[in-house]
Amino acid sequence: MAITNESIWAASPSTARGQPTQLSSDAKGERLAYASNKSIFVRSIDDPAVARQYTEHKTQTTVARFAPSGFYVASGDASGIVRVWDCVGDGLTKGEYSIVNGRINDIAWDGDSQRIIAVGDGKQRYGHCITWDSGNTVGEIRGHTQPINTVSIRQQRPLRAAAAGDDMNMVFYHGAPFKFNNGIRDKHTNYIYGVGFSPDGSTLVSVGADRKIWLYDGKTGEAKGQIGEGEHKGSILAVSWSKDSRKFVTASADKTVKIWDVEAGKAIQNWYIGGEGSTNVQDQQVGVVWPPGRSDNLLISLSLSGDLNYLVEGTPEPRQVVHGHQKNITSLTTFGSGGDETLWTGSFDGRVCSWNVPKGTAEDIEGDRHPSYIAGLAPTQEGTGRIYSVGWDDTIRSIDVGAKTYTGTSSKLSGQPKAIAAGNATVLVATPETVEIHKDGQKVGDFKADSVTAVASHGNIAAIGREDATVQICDISGSTLTPKRDIKGSQDPVSVLAFSPDGSNIAIGDSRGRVLVYKVADGSLVVDRWTAHTSRITSIAWNSNGTHVASGGLDTNIFVWSLTTPGDWLQVSHAHKEGVNGVAWIAGGSKIASAGVDAAVKVWQVEGLR
Repeated sequence: MAITNESIWAASPSTARGQPTQLSSDAKGERLAYASNKSIFVRSIDDPAVARQYTEHKTQTTVARFAPSGFYVASGDASGIVRVWDCVGDGLTKGEYSIVNGRINDIAWDGDSQRIIAVGDGKQRYGHCITWDSGNTVGEIRGHTQPINTVSIRQQRPLRAAAAGDDMNMVFYHGAPFKFNNGIRDKHTNYIYGVGFSPDGSTLVSVGADRKIWLYDGKTGEAKGQIGEGEHKGSILAVSWSKDSRKFVTASADKTVKIWDVEAGKAIQNWYIGGEGSTNVQDQQVGVVWPPGRSDNLLISLSLSGDLNYLVEGTPEPRQVVHGHQKNITSLTTFGSGGDETLWTGSFDGRVCSWNVPKGTAEDIEGDRHPSYIAGLAPTQEGTGRIYSVGWDDTIRSIDVGAKTYTGTSSKLSGQPKAIAAGNATVLVATPETVEIHKDGQKVGDFKADSVTAVASHGNIAAIGREDATVQICDISGSTLTPKRDIKGSQDPVSVLAFSPDGSNIAIGDSRGRVLVYKVADGSLVVDRWTAHTSRITSIAWNSNGTHVASGGLDTNIFVWSLTTPGDWLQVSHAHKEGVNGVAWIAGGSKIASAGVDAAVKVWQVEGLR
């Protein structure tokens, strides 16, 4: 038996309102790199479902930049650490360097892929210049009195660099080694968010919160002039050049992306993300990159929502919008079977996504959604085309699977939901002191119980897990639950329950990391040997034959267990950084999908089950 990673459906970039988010493309225009939570993702531009994940940072990541060679990525985090790692081969870290005593805001490589300048927040200094392979100092970044937001290095000799930030000062450096040349303080009247040398080195551009765009000579740093006065109606948060150095693109909090002709000094194309006049704050544009090496004039902009907008010069609408999760995925379920199945995920910020399993692409669920944490998702078993969700706004809501939108009906719960399960015609919601019974989105009854932690259902049978480690099996009849028997699972609180496909067995996961299986008919023990997890079980899923169980836990691991050979199992260590929150069998039981704290969805190929 074997289990291997088949694909990673990457998390969306982490964003913050009023703060630029850096996007980077390799020199061939094939891959995109960005920071998300505590990971860095390198993602195929043409096939966004193909990605790789770097997980060696210990704190929130902030920026990732490809070396011009395309072989390495330099990435920074909130603790001031820059790591350089192999993005083509095995992903090994080649160097780790402490740059500043605060957040790394931006990184720039020189044209030889040898030197790095990293800038950000700090105390003694706001940036540093090093060689990537040894960390040796090759210059000093001085001349700033407040955090530096952005840096760029001229790719030709003589080497030049520019850095700018919250002190409204753009400093020009000569190198190498890089030394202060002059500071330009009178051009911008607010924070500077982006600087960039053109690919041919002739021109330097700066943009910022004052909505101004300034051009400078790329070799001397002398100001050439300002363009686009009054064009952007919000802070300009990012800028990126075309490969021919004749144009550049800007992204703004006014929800627009604009292409500028340098010689003419005016905008030649304008995109209104979310539609002209959009009032949705999530449509603000906080990042942009113009990937070089492409023949299709593609640009990629980043919305505050985390959406990646594929824009093609000369066309008015985005060619494609890549959706995903920015925050911890807290719930996962499937709908349908075989080739028609879809994967559904809910996250800490209330977002629900529907994933096309063959393509690995996501769609956001529209409508009146939960404002925060999704505590559970459950598809109805009678084929009504509904998925029910519960959230920490203490409501249950209904999703129309076909339309991929919330139906607008919601019902208030008696307390914070712990879990949700759907039977033939009813939906059960576990709250700490009761199990509520819902039908067609409306509460029809409840079952009083102490310290409820989990709930599961199959047809007209329900299982209720408690803090005292017991599981109560009940019959579901209309608006009532009738207790049949209690199962004493272990000594630790029940964390998750799952019935086998035929309803004959129930798998119990506890807070210590044990998975046990009991017969539903008489409560007799089937398996108690599955104890390899080292912390709380968060998710359990049976394959369609009821012969194997997959489990995920806070220990970051996934296990696949066999009922026929209980002593054999498959293990995926460190499947999701900081914890696995969901597992599900897909593709007829030959694959497992998982989701976790890293906001990514991963697909695992399972071979040789017995």
